[in-house]
Amino acid sequence: MEWEVKSVKPLNDYLLALTFKNEEKRCFDMKPLLDIGVFRSLKDTEMFNTVRVCFDSIAWANDVDIAPETLYYDGETINI
Repeated sequence: MEWEVKSVKPLNDYLLALTFKNEEKRCFDMKPLLDIGVFRSLKDTEMFNTVRVCFDSIAWANDVDIAPETLYYDGETINI
C-alpha cells in the first residue's frame, strides 16, 4: 500500500519527515495532536525524537503510534 512507512526523521517544531514505500516524501505536523490523550507525552522532545519505523507505520519509545494512512493523507508532500 502506498502509505507504508519506509523511514522517519524527527525535525524541529514537532514535524516528521517521512518516506513511504512508494518513495513519496511527506512532512507530518504533530503539533495539533500534542494536547490529545497519549500524544501529550510527545511534548517531551527527548521522547518525540525516539520515533522509529514500526511495522508499516511509526512508533515512539513509549509505544505511542499513529496510523500510517493518517501520516500519508494528512502529510504535506515535500521534495528532499
